[in-house]
Amino acid sequence: MAKRLNILYLSHYFPPEVNAPAIRVSEMASRWADQGHDVTVLTGFPNHPSGIIPDEFKGMKRLVTKFKKLKLIRTYQYAAPNKGFVKRIMNYLSFMFSSVLLGSSKVGKPDIIIATSPQFFVAVAGYVISRIKKCKYVFEIRDVWPEEIVAVGAIKNRFIIGFLEAIEMFLYRKADLLVAVAQGTIDLLEERGIPREKMVLYPNGVNIEHFQSGSDGTAVRRMLEIDDKFVVSYVGTHGMAHKLENLLQAAKNLESYKDIQFLFVGDGAEKKKLVRMASDMKLKNVIFHNQVSHDKIVEFYKATDIFMVPLRKAKLFTKNIPSKIYEIMVVKRPIIISTEGESRKLVEISGAGLSCTPENVDEMTEKILFLYENKDLRTKMGIDGSNFAIANASRMHIADNYLETLKKVVDDVTFYEVHQEVEEDIKATA
Repeated sequence: MAKRLNILYLSHYFPPEVNAPAIRVSEMASRWADQGHDVTVLTGFPNHPSGIIPDEFKGMKRLVTKFKKLKLIRTYQYAAPNKGFVKRIMNYLSFMFSSVLLGSSKVGKPDIIIATSPQFFVAVAGYVISRIKKCKYVFEIRDVWPEEIVAVGAIKNRFIIGFLEAIEMFLYRKADLLVAVAQGTIDLLEERGIPREKMVLYPNGVNIEHFQSGSDGTAVRRMLEIDDKFVVSYVGTHGMAHKLENLLQAAKNLESYKDIQFLFVGDGAEKKKLVRMASDMKLKNVIFHNQVSHDKIVEFYKATDIFMVPLRKAKLFTKNIPSKIYEIMVVKRPIIISTEGESRKLVEISGAGLSCTPENVDEMTEKILFLYENKDLRTKMGIDGSNFAIANASRMHIADNYLETLKKVVDDVTFYEVHQEVEEDIKATA
């Protein structure tokens, strides 16, 4: 009989939150539970990105419940909107402490603990609980902290940066395995002295079935009164990493094209500023829409003609692959990606879209106009991207391979053997 694992997954985010970590964790964990494993998710009470906890959770310090076949444990965190460095750190630290003090007694006896970033205080909690429970510890690295908050200028104090970097390196050394969602993360950590054989790559991928479902987007177009428009969308966090003011400037450049409509869907630290900027610029070709649930976002994707995926010009962001790229591919829409590095290479190799220099508004404007005028090319890019995602980025297939790696870690297979087998799996499916 196949080995049945008891897995604990720690994540700062979980549905009904709809960001990439929440969706990845819920879908990965559910896949493993469906295969007969005991999976517990330890998370906080939902409040991202608004900082508002829903009424049904208010006043709670801990809640043990179910999510599909998962055991779900929620513990207290200081609710804070996705802006303001001090409040966000309080949000992160409060969950770190509560997950250990209130959550560890309810998680049973896991064989292995996975702690997923983007913020590594979750990984601190995961390490502590793994010592309490005397089990294996995996650090899943979505974003490299503290590099990311330094890259966007959120923190500049060298003492604080140095302190956070010391914690980061400690966590890397103590983990039984490091799981990266982008190859660039592995390259970066290897430069910093982390053995390559201690790291494996399991990218975000996409739930293909989910993004192939749903309507054709007509209802969303009708609701937004953009039935006959050419829709250029940005979907996701409105944060410091994305420099969305450049996309507003591109909208300004194209305001003479009355049938081109820009659509911003989501929330984040920069949202209010962007809405104010659009008003000051008197942009009539820009619509802002609130964050949409994971179930409904497919219709917004299908209501779009082309997608923008911009990132700030910074070396760190050359290592990232936003999970939305695979989602866009599956719905057969072309992408204009405004960054360098790994995500740009993915879009170019797959044939899913065009690239332009980060923060270059004129080039961004030019590429939007080029695709606007070339319908056949848009169609081809959509088909090519979809074929690539279906062949290479199935989240269910990634979850299955990930599970096999977890089994090997529990069985004390060496880092080298795990690394070699994972590389062979990736080559076989490439």
